[in-house]
Order: sequence, then structure tokens, then C-alpha cells
Amino acid sequence: MINPARLHSDLSRLGRETDMLLATVESLADDELTVPSLCEGWTRADVIAHLASNGQALVKLIDWATTGEERPLYASSEARSQEIAALAALPREELVGQLRISARKFAEQAQRLNGELVAQEVQVGGKAVPATSIVALRIAEVVVHHHDLATAWTIEEADPDSLLDALESAVRSLRAKGAPDMTLVTEERDEWVIGDGRLRVASDREGLLQWLARGDAEHVDADGPLPVLPSW
Repeated sequence: MINPARLHSDLSRLGRETDMLLATVESLADDELTVPSLCEGWTRADVIAHLASNGQALVKLIDWATTGEERPLYASSEARSQEIAALAALPREELVGQLRISARKFAEQAQRLNGELVAQEVQVGGKAVPATSIVALRIAEVVVHHHDLATAWTIEEADPDSLLDALESAVRSLRAKGAPDMTLVTEERDEWVIGDGRLRVASDREGLLQWLARGDAEHVDADGPLPVLPSW
């Protein structure tokens, strides 16, 4: 089980990040939803649709952790793409409504993690993830994709621990995809070693996340040429 104090803290931060996301989404007019996002090939509507879909899908991981029955996020990559496309095509009010429903359902179902966990790990994209990190996974999704909407909201507005959740998620994915050898360090004294750690890359949490997630190296310092990273 997750320490009750940790679960309360994680869900409180998720609530804060979700409220800011919803405020941003609700401020967007119909024509603003068709603007390209920072996710290559996706509009803002696609990003919002993904977040709505993801919230529902992550409930399957809660089921997996609490029952031991394997529940993949999606039946296939094609099914995931089709679900996102269908949601993105909804009228604005319906799309925003689906995001709200998804967020509420995940937060409610996550309370089940306060009980005994039958499965200590779950699988996300072929990567093993501690069941105790399921809420952190959702926080990472909300923070990164809020940033992807490219609005007046900036990643600096996210809670520092939410940024840490997003960085942990990014590093986990990059390791699984064979990212180049690096030591990643932040001004907040976080550190991750990938491979032999030969290249040192430093920034604050915001700057490092923007580079790892979307290749924006404006605020990153390195002791050698920065590599091209696999997408996550």
C-alpha cells in the first residue's frame, strides 16, 4: 500500500495541477483548440483528448495494482489513437466535459491505492513502474501536456514536486528507450545517471524537463554536445 500521508500529498498536488489545467482549457475558444501544440502532429484538442483518455486508462493500472489482474492501458496503439481522435473531434463543451469526468474518476479511484496492493509493479509502454507511482504518472501527464498547450500558463507554475514526478517519468522512459549516456542534475540537487553517465547535463527542474520532454535546450548546460533524445 501507499503511505496514506504520501497518497494524500500526491492527490493534493494532482488536484492543484488539474485545476490549473482545467482553467487553461476552459479559457480556450473553439478556434484556439485547432492551434498546433508542442506535441508534434497534435493540435491542442488532441492534447486535451489524450489527457481525457489517459485519466480513464490509468484507472486500469489501479485495478491491476489492487486486484493483481493485468490491465494494459490500451488494447493496442491503434485503439489508443482512435480513442484520442474520437475525443478530439467532439464539440468543445463535450471535450472539456470528458476531461473533467476523467480527472474526477481517476482521483476517486486512486483512493483504492490506500489499501493492500496485490501487484507491486505495473507495465506502462513495456516499462515496469512501481504501483506506488501511479498517481505520480498522472501528475507527470498533466504537467507536461499542460505545457504542451502553449498558452500563458508556464511550467514554472507547477509545484516543484510535480516537476520531479514528471522528470522521474521522463527518465524512466528514456532509460527504457536506450537514451544516450548522461548524468542529469538539477539546481535542486536531483540526479539521475543513464548508462555510464559520461555527459553531464544540468539545469533547474523546469529547464531539464523542457529539454527531456520537448527538446528545448535553452536553459540547459552540458559539458559536451547535447544528444538527440528518443521521444517519450
